[in-house]
Amino acid sequence: MGKTIIHKSHFRQDCCHFLLVFILIVTSCNPTKYVPEGETLLNENHIIINEEGLKKSDVLPYIKQKPNKKIFGAKFHLGLYNLSNINKQKWPHNWLRNIGEEPSVFDPYSTAKSKEQIKSFVASKGYFDGQVTDTVKTANRKSEVYYNIGLLAPYTVRNIYYEIADTNIRKLCYFDSVNCVIERGKPYDVDILQAERSRFERFVKDNGYYAFSQDNIYFRVDSTVGNRQVDLFYGVKNFTTLDAYNRTIQVPHSIYRVKNIYIFPDFVPKDALEGGDAYLNSLDTTNYEGYYFVTSKGKSEIKYDLIIQSLYLKPGVPFNVTNTEQTQAHLMTLKVFRLVNIYYNDTKKTADAADTELMIDCNIQLTLLSQQSFKVELEGTNSEGDLGGALNLIYQHKNLFHGAELFSMKLKGAYEALTQQNSTKRNTQEYGIETSLRLPKFLLPFLEKENFIKKYNPTTTLLAGYNYQDMPLFTRTIATASFGYDWKAGNYSEHLVNPLQVNIVKQGSIDSAFAARIEKSSYLAYSYKDAFIVGGGYSYIFNNQKIKKSKDYWFLRINAEASGNMLAVAEKLTGAKKTDGSYNILGQAFAQYIRTDFDLRYNYIVSDVSSVVYRGFVGIGIPYGNSKAIPAVKQYFGGGANGIRAWQVRSLGPGSYIHDVATFQNLTADIKLEANAEYRFKLFWIMEGAVFLDAGNIWTYQNDISMPGSQFRFNKFYKDIAVGTGTGFRFDFKFVMGRIDFGMKLRDPMLSDGSKWIAARRPYSLNNDFTAVLAIGYPF
Repeated sequence: MGKTIIHKSHFRQDCCHFLLVFILIVTSCNPTKYVPEGETLLNENHIIINEEGLKKSDVLPYIKQKPNKKIFGAKFHLGLYNLSNINKQKWPHNWLRNIGEEPSVFDPYSTAKSKEQIKSFVASKGYFDGQVTDTVKTANRKSEVYYNIGLLAPYTVRNIYYEIADTNIRKLCYFDSVNCVIERGKPYDVDILQAERSRFERFVKDNGYYAFSQDNIYFRVDSTVGNRQVDLFYGVKNFTTLDAYNRTIQVPHSIYRVKNIYIFPDFVPKDALEGGDAYLNSLDTTNYEGYYFVTSKGKSEIKYDLIIQSLYLKPGVPFNVTNTEQTQAHLMTLKVFRLVNIYYNDTKKTADAADTELMIDCNIQLTLLSQQSFKVELEGTNSEGDLGGALNLIYQHKNLFHGAELFSMKLKGAYEALTQQNSTKRNTQEYGIETSLRLPKFLLPFLEKENFIKKYNPTTTLLAGYNYQDMPLFTRTIATASFGYDWKAGNYSEHLVNPLQVNIVKQGSIDSAFAARIEKSSYLAYSYKDAFIVGGGYSYIFNNQKIKKSKDYWFLRINAEASGNMLAVAEKLTGAKKTDGSYNILGQAFAQYIRTDFDLRYNYIVSDVSSVVYRGFVGIGIPYGNSKAIPAVKQYFGGGANGIRAWQVRSLGPGSYIHDVATFQNLTADIKLEANAEYRFKLFWIMEGAVFLDAGNIWTYQNDISMPGSQFRFNKFYKDIAVGTGTGFRFDFKFVMGRIDFGMKLRDPMLSDGSKWIAARRPYSLNNDFTAVLAIGYPF
C-alpha cells in the first residue's frame, strides 16, 4: 500500500510547478489561432434589460450561439484545443481537440435567430410590445454581441372567462378555481398558463376522467381591452370520438371506474413476450380481499397483504392518476421488485344505464428481483484522507419472511495507510461482522395504520455488529446494537429515530507514550476509559438535489443523541450506590451525555462547467451526571480530507492548545465549528479542479489544566479559528471519484504572543505548513 500523503517537498514543488506551467501555456495560447480568415471569434454575449421584470438568466437559454467556456475568466478549454496541431491526427493532437473546445466562430444568422427567440420569449411574459435589438462590436478578430431589450410595463390579466361545454367538467373547474395558478392583476405569462393546464389535467384525471388530456384545454387572449390588460378565455373542449358511421363527433367526457384489479406478483416479461397468450392462460387467478392475484405458482413469494398494503387503488372507485403513481412508487420502495408496471384496459362496458360512466380494469405487473445474493466486495476506503482498502463478504436475503424483509450479513476486513508522517505505526486495521434486518413497517402497534404506512413509507431496522480496531496508539473492540425507524416526509425530507442504541467500547493495548500523556489529563483519562453507551438518537435529513437537473440545491442534516439518562434514573430509583463517583452496570460505568450537530450545505451552480459549494458545521457534546467526558469514539476531530485540509487529520486543536507536532496526537474534543467554501470547475477529460477555503477548530467543553487554551469560551473562541486554503484536482472515473488536495495554512491558532496569521509571523515551512492528501469522493 502506497503512502496517501506526499511528504517530499521536491515532489510537491515539481507537481505544482508542472500544473502551473501547463495552465499558463494553455491560457496564453492565441484564442483566434484556428478562426478562419475573414471570420471572428464570439468572445462574449451581453444582455442589457431596461426593466427589472426579467432576469438575464431567464433570457440566456434563448441565445443560440454561446462563447467558449471560461474558468476564472480564461478560455481554458479553447486553449487546450489550440495547443493541438489541427493538421495532425495522432496523439496528443487528437486528444487535445477531444478534451478541448473548438473556437466559437461568430455567426450572424444565429444572432438574428437569437433576437427572434428573445422577442418571442419577452412576449410570452406579457411584454407584447417589447423591443429587442442587437449590436455587434468587433476588435482584434473578436466579436461581442449586445442584446438590448427594451420593455414597458407588462400586460396584466384583467378577467378570466370560462368556455367549458361539459357541465361536469365545468363544475369541477368552478369547485377547484381557488387552486388556479392564474391570478387576476398579475402579468400575463405563458409558463403560468402551461402550469395551469398541467395542474387542471391532473385534477380532472384524479376525479375519474381517465381519457382527459391537456389537449382538451385551450386559452384565448384578448389584448384589445386597453390599459395594458388582457382578458383570458379558459376553454375545455369536449371529448372527440367516432360514431357508428366513423364520423368525428364531440361528446361529454366520461368518468372511468376501476372494475377489477389484477395483480401479477411474479410476472416474467421474457416469458410473457415469448409465450404470449399461452403464458397468460397458464396462470392461476385467486381472489383475495377483493383483488385478483394472477400467479404461475400455487403460492406467491410475496405476502398478498404486503402488496395490498402498498396499493392506493381499490376496485369500484373512480380512476385516479395520483394514486396510480403513488402505488408504483410505494411498491418500488419495497426493494423486492425489479420492475413495476401499471396499466389499464377499457372493458367497453358501461356501469349504469345512463352511460355516463365507463369501466376499466387495472393490471399491476410485478417482476421480482433475485431473492438471495452473495457477493465479494473490494472497496477503496477514505477516513479523512487515510486511504486504504476493505474486503467485504456480504450475504443478503431481500424477502426473508416473504414480507420484503431485507436481511444482511457482512464480514469485513479493512486496512488503511496513515497520512501522519509523525506516527510510529503507519497503518490501521479493522475486522468485524455486522448483521441487520430491515422491515417495511413500524414495529409499534399504535403506528400500524394503513394511512400512515402509505403516506410516510416507514421502515424498521435492527442492527448488531462487532469490530476489532488496531489503531496507531491503541487497540479496541466495539460492540454495537441498535433499533430504529426511518420514514420519508415529502420528496426531500427523511426522519431517522433510534430509540435504542448500545455501544460497548473496550480499550486494549495503548502506546506507552500516549498512555503517559493520557494520565496527565483528567479529560483524556475519562475519554479513553472503557465505555458503556446506552441511549437513543434522532436525525433529520433534507436534500432537494435532483440528480438529472443541474440546479442549486440545499442539504441539511441534524443529529441529536442522548445516552445514560434512563439508566441514571433507574439507578437512582433502585437506590444504587456509586463506585468511584459513578453508577456501574455489570461492573462498568455507563456514559451520560447529550450530543447534537448541524451540517448545512449549499451548492450554487455558476455555469455548466463550474459551481460553488458552501458548508457550515456546528457540533457540541456535553457530558454530565455519570460522565466527566464524552467517550472518545463520540468526540469530534479537526483536519483531514473532509475538514480543514491544511491540517492532517486529528492534528488540529483543541482551541489554541500547543502540542508537539512531531508526534501523532489523535486530538479530539467536545465542540466543533467549521466553515468551508469550494469553487469547483471542469478542466478536461476526467479531470476537475477546485479552489477552497476552510476555517474552524475543535474545543473541549470542560477545562483541563493539562491542556491550556483547549476550552471553548464565547469571549475568545474566535481567536482560536484556524484558516487554511488550497487547490485540488478531482478525477471522475464514473464508478468512483478520486481526489487530491493541496492545503496551505493561513492562520494557526497554536501561534502565541501576537498575530496568528503565518505570513505576518514567520516564513512558510514546506514540511509544516503544507499538506497534500489523496481521497475518495468530494469533501462535502
